[in-house]
Amino acid sequence: MRKDDSGPNSGAVVVAERAQRPYLTVRVKFLIAVATALLWTSASVWLSLPWLHELSAVLPAWLAVLLIAFIAYLPGFMNSFLMATMALDRRPPRRPLSSYPGVSVLVACYNEEANIADTLYSLARQDYPGDMEVVVVDDGSRDRSADIAREACARHSGPNRRFRLIEHGRNGGKSRALNRALAESTEPLVVTVDGDSWARADAVRKLVERFLGDPEGTVAVAGAVLARNSRVNWLTRAQEWDYFHGIAAVKRMQSMYHGTLVAQGAFSLYTREALLELGGWPQCVGEDIVLTWAMLERGWRVGYCEDACMFTNVPETLRQFARQRQRWSRGLVEAFQRHGRLLLRPRMTTLFIWWNLCFLPMDLVYTFAFLPGILLGLCGYYYIAGPMTLAVLPFAVLWNGALFRVQSKMFKAQGLRVRRNRRGLLLYTLVYTMILQPVCVWGYVAELLHFKKTWGTK
Repeated sequence: MRKDDSGPNSGAVVVAERAQRPYLTVRVKFLIAVATALLWTSASVWLSLPWLHELSAVLPAWLAVLLIAFIAYLPGFMNSFLMATMALDRRPPRRPLSSYPGVSVLVACYNEEANIADTLYSLARQDYPGDMEVVVVDDGSRDRSADIAREACARHSGPNRRFRLIEHGRNGGKSRALNRALAESTEPLVVTVDGDSWARADAVRKLVERFLGDPEGTVAVAGAVLARNSRVNWLTRAQEWDYFHGIAAVKRMQSMYHGTLVAQGAFSLYTREALLELGGWPQCVGEDIVLTWAMLERGWRVGYCEDACMFTNVPETLRQFARQRQRWSRGLVEAFQRHGRLLLRPRMTTLFIWWNLCFLPMDLVYTFAFLPGILLGLCGYYYIAGPMTLAVLPFAVLWNGALFRVQSKMFKAQGLRVRRNRRGLLLYTLVYTMILQPVCVWGYVAELLHFKKTWGTK
């Protein structure tokens, strides 16, 4: 299903665009980004030689190289590759369609009495021109979620907007809830939405338009998930930048090379055909990443729609935040356990699979070497962290500035305004990773030791 965008003026538009800038294929852009990252890394190695010499005086040389590689070289490669990709990104605009296929929106709900009514109201407000059915599955909630969802479904149902509720008497997990909703739905395209989210009125339409305009072989498109409750406290303020900058930028980068690694359950589109062929969502804690990697392993493409915006409630306490990020880390381990063969696939996105494999040693080194190194530096021992560590701050400012420019441009095009959140940016830049990476390490350990799995952060 792809729309033919040819028209009387299409040739003139293409000629004008080509006159403005030379055309670069995706593979050429990939090679330019890799070359840029390698040059940056080479410069980092040269600049770090005094640091390496000093650290080798107190540690074995191989260990000093290993620590510096995961503290500086590898993160520098990743960030410079990301910045180069964002500078080269020229994705085609979405086009309105002559007709829109039917869409099934699946909402998995567990203990969301404070949010489910808003979520369903936002779905009822969608400007989607085609038929849309919303299937809500209450997965054994212990609060009034089911009653509230039942009332909302009755209130919002209409001729081309069908809302209905399915109740599970006992909690069985998010995968079970989504698979039940999939079995009960009928439309060819399937969109998943979390029960604590708010969709912009054009979110579903833009997601479908992006999917139908993407290259052949695309079976899923991730939407843009942003923080809704960013003004609650310092933690939500920092997470606003994580969603706005980090997560969104990484997905945009990955989709440019034909393989977004996570079509997140909070807001993504899938073809029913692909879901049925894969057997739906797997029974695991990281069902969305494992499902996405199964798609990539079959050679399918997963895209990203940067302007299909869904606002979600991010964790407001450290306990909730830790549970969420531990679950994400466990999902990454599950993905490697089930689809580790992707490491050997000759595709551009294979770089990002290796990238994710490096997260475990990077998080370990950061937690057990760099954080203690900061404490040593405060005591006057600059073996791991010292005055030279401050040299990365200009690069951090440059990196965040570049991402802010790209995301702000997207917001402005939709009539949105980026709210001021300087304290959140400061916390995100200087403190956030000191919390995030130790939490991720605990998530890896929990999965490798087969600790009990649950879904949700509440």
